[in-house]
Order: sequence, then structure tokens, then C-alpha cells
Amino acid sequence: MQKFSRYLVLLVSALAIYCGSAIAAPYPEKPIKLIVSWSPGGTTDILARIVAQGLTEKLGQTVLVENKPGGGNNIGTEFVIRSAPDGYTLNMTNPANAINATLYKNLAFNFINDTVPVAGVIRTPNVMVVTAALPVKNVEEFIAYCKANPTKVNMASSGSGSSIHLSGELFKIMTGCKMAHIPYKGAGPALNDLIAGQVQVMFDNLPSSAGFIKDGRIRALAVTTSTREASLPNVPTVAETIPGYEASAWFGVSAPKGTPRDVVEKLNVAINQLLVDPKIQKRLSELGGTPIPGTPEDFGKLISSDTQKWEKVVKTSGATVD
Repeated sequence: MQKFSRYLVLLVSALAIYCGSAIAAPYPEKPIKLIVSWSPGGTTDILARIVAQGLTEKLGQTVLVENKPGGGNNIGTEFVIRSAPDGYTLNMTNPANAINATLYKNLAFNFINDTVPVAGVIRTPNVMVVTAALPVKNVEEFIAYCKANPTKVNMASSGSGSSIHLSGELFKIMTGCKMAHIPYKGAGPALNDLIAGQVQVMFDNLPSSAGFIKDGRIRALAVTTSTREASLPNVPTVAETIPGYEASAWFGVSAPKGTPRDVVEKLNVAINQLLVDPKIQKRLSELGGTPIPGTPEDFGKLISSDTQKWEKVVKTSGATVD
């Protein structure tokens, strides 16, 4: 009996050591998925790949970008929300996550309640771009053309509910222009049709349009922020023609609700380290973006404030997809 008791003590001790080791296993132990809710080639996808590569180096574990387009950003977002809250499935968050809270009346989730913010990555202007064949050189000429041809202007977007879509809706509200909204499953396919002249205008996130602007395949009329963009110094703001107009995009990382705080903090630290890396800063600057480092709470406040801002635009424009 005494011998059995000693074996029992040893067994319990071994189990305690094993369980303690399992609990204390450092995160991450396996590859991480970073979900992009748009097609490849758009700004969310471009930035996700920069973040994924940087996190792979910082965390010593592969971070894979997985595209799940469709539903105006909602399919990929819901996939993340329904995933295990263990830090191995993350969401590349973008303005559509704030906009869709109002735009969609029957969402199966509440983004703010069902996720936890991890870290902001970048803020970037949108840019009003037109197909090269359109006979306009500036915003004033565009408005005149639009009003003279009310059935000939199609406005592309990366999808209903994107900041690209709502930037255009805000423009319509403030100018009285009539433009048919043509949603795509990402900026990549939308830009292809803009270049081909199948659609006439787009209020794209600057990173995905920058290369096409530089090589002349599309024409930049204005940026949507209140001040000019350093990477496009000769391109005016929309507000220089339409006082009070302002719209911008931001991107970051979120995780499913219930993700352990220590995991969130480890990811936050790693992302903030990326944003002070000179190589990453140079790349983001080339894309026309400004890093937005900070705490998870800082990013959460940005999501919340933008949700309120775009709610007003959605309600005023009457935009809906349900």
C-alpha cells in the first residue's frame, strides 16, 4: 500500500509537470492565419502580406494570409469571429468592419462586441481616380461631366460597405452627382475594369492605386483627406473643390472575442515593433500611408469612432444592401 502511494504521488507529480508545461507553452506554437476578407491585390491584402511577413520574422512562426472575399467583407470577418479565440486566426481589419455595422441590417455578428482589437497598422487616404479616357482633369470638370451625363458614370468599389464605396456616397451627397455604384469583390478586379474603361471612377485606397497612377493607366483627380498627400504632391484634395469633404481609410488587426490578453499583448508589441522598423516605414510611406502604433485600446477607439462617423453617411445616403 505504501509503495502504491509513492507511485500515485509520482504519477500526480508527473501529470502536474506535464499539464504545467502544456499551459505554459509559449505562443505561438503553430502557424497563424491572417484573414483578408477581400480578393488579392487590394489594399487590405497588400498590407496583410506586409504584416504577415513582419510577424513571421518577429514571432518565429509562419503567418499565412488567407483570402476569404465576398459579402462585402462579412464572409471573412464572420469566419474569424467563429474561430477559436486562441490567437491563431486573426482578422485584417478595415473600415468596412465599421461601415457594415449600419449598412447591413441583418448581420449575424456585432463586430465591436464579437472581436478584440489587437493593433492599428496604417491610416491612408483614398484617392479619386478615373479611367484615362474620361475627358476630365480635375474634380470641378468631373462634377460638370457627371451632371451633363447622369447615366454614363459608373462608380466602382471594392465592395458594398468598403470605405471606397462610402467615400463615393459622401461625394454624391455633397455634389448632387448621380453615379451608379458597381461593387466588386475587391479593389483588384475593380481596378482592372477601371483601367479598361468599363467603369469611370473609383475612390480607391491609395496603396492599391498608386502604381497605376504612376504609370498613367488611371488618372488621380484628388485625395480624400483634408490635406494633400506627400507621395502625390501635385494632386489636390477633394475639399479644395468641395469644402468640408473628408474621408480616409485605416487598417489593423483584430482577433475573436475571448482571445487571451497575453496573446493580444504579444501580438500588439510585435506589430508596434514592425511600425518602427525603417524598412517597413519606407514601404508604408511608398504606399501613401501613415503608421498608427498604439495600444489595443487605441485601435478599439478608432474602430468605435469610425463606426459612428459612417453610420451618419449610410443613413443620409440611404445606402443599403439588404
